[in-house]
Amino acid sequence: MKGLFANKWVKFALWTIIFLLFVVWTENYWLLLGLLIIFDVFISQKVHWAFWKKKGVEKQTKTVEWIDALIFAVVAATIIRLFFIEAFTIPTSSMEKSLLVGDYLFVSKFSYGPKMPNTPLSVPFAHNTMPLTENTKSYLDWIKWPYHRLKGLTEVKNNDVVVFNFPEGDTVCLNQQARSYYQLVRDYGFDNVKNDRIVDSYGNVHTGYFGKIVSRPVDKRENYIKRCIAIAGDSLQVVDGQAFVNGKPQEEIGDKQFKYLVVTDGTMINPRVFEELGISKEDVEVSRLIDPSIFEFMKETFDEDRNNIFVYPLVKENVERIKALPCVKSVTRIVKPKDFRENYIFPHDNRYRWNEDNFGPLYVPKKGVTIALTTQNLPLYRRIIETYEENKLETIGDKIIINGNEVSEYTFKMDYYFMMGDSRHNSADSRFWGFVPEDHVVGKALFIWFSTDKDKSFLSSIRWSRVFMGIN
Repeated sequence: MKGLFANKWVKFALWTIIFLLFVVWTENYWLLLGLLIIFDVFISQKVHWAFWKKKGVEKQTKTVEWIDALIFAVVAATIIRLFFIEAFTIPTSSMEKSLLVGDYLFVSKFSYGPKMPNTPLSVPFAHNTMPLTENTKSYLDWIKWPYHRLKGLTEVKNNDVVVFNFPEGDTVCLNQQARSYYQLVRDYGFDNVKNDRIVDSYGNVHTGYFGKIVSRPVDKRENYIKRCIAIAGDSLQVVDGQAFVNGKPQEEIGDKQFKYLVVTDGTMINPRVFEELGISKEDVEVSRLIDPSIFEFMKETFDEDRNNIFVYPLVKENVERIKALPCVKSVTRIVKPKDFRENYIFPHDNRYRWNEDNFGPLYVPKKGVTIALTTQNLPLYRRIIETYEENKLETIGDKIIINGNEVSEYTFKMDYYFMMGDSRHNSADSRFWGFVPEDHVVGKALFIWFSTDKDKSFLSSIRWSRVFMGIN
């Protein structure tokens, strides 16, 4: 048997079969030219493909062996990362308590089908910026491939935890990368962002705040992780913080967290209580940074000393434990009332008086479905039509012009999804920037392989209970 697999024709046949299966999976038949390389490697041996090795030498030097092992490791890891599974970390608290800051998880590319790169010329293992630099690109856009997804095991389903490329990340201000370029324009004005300047309350002009404005291809936009609340074809509405999909309450899955208004008698809460409840030091430190609008509609604040008012993110089981503390007078979930408009909520149009807790109703577009298009619902789908599906759109009065033709309906070219974080009051998600196109979906979160608590040190920081924990 050992002699059989040592035969060059047997090796050639096995690798040819594996390669042909790969070509069929990718549906890229230009790759068949690779058969010439396989034939030369095993049969004709005219080209010295392993140029770092000396020909005709049985025992290579240690340096060459290390180079050989390194090249093999990089190639193997790149293939695994591109087509099968990739490691991610949770940098923010938007998915608490289902996922915690410091969780390291594996994301399956194979579940929904691997997405072929739009920019194949890039540095291995670097996302959009070179290691040890802040703004140096890690990719070249000399070659741009169109969107193509290979066949996977399943499709995105309601309540899946999904990793995707940030849809509004197509344009970035390099000095303010944590904030959406489009929100910066809404907050500061297009001219100020474009000219990299801000004017303070004294009328002084400051430059360098926004930095250079750059564009990024889909696969090089920042990776986000959220829960898919609604899939293509669903209708969504959020009422007093409760999500309804197709008229039914969202399935109770994951550990949802909301912000609660906590009023005390002036006595400080013991810090050990917060540690026991899993409330981070950061959340405790910002508990006094309260949105001023809350004092307009939360009656619990009307007759209270504002020094005794705090806001904490809590899961349901922690609410009763906080209420039981002797120094706590009341614990009330923050719910922004209906018609209380927030200008940073999608679709950023005065006609839609939506907020984080009362949002919609909204139809999530499905590929091939045609909807009636009016100037009233155009703000909901304008970015889809113009940016994601690359049409020229303009309005003249009540007329909608797409690619030079007046229209009253539109047929979607892709499926779209609506994503939300489990920490409902601490998540920049689809309520803020709209739909996630199918070509932005990266993969499905599978399990946590390691987890550390940034508020603790050394071995005590490891959350052993979360190691190899599945993700619901």
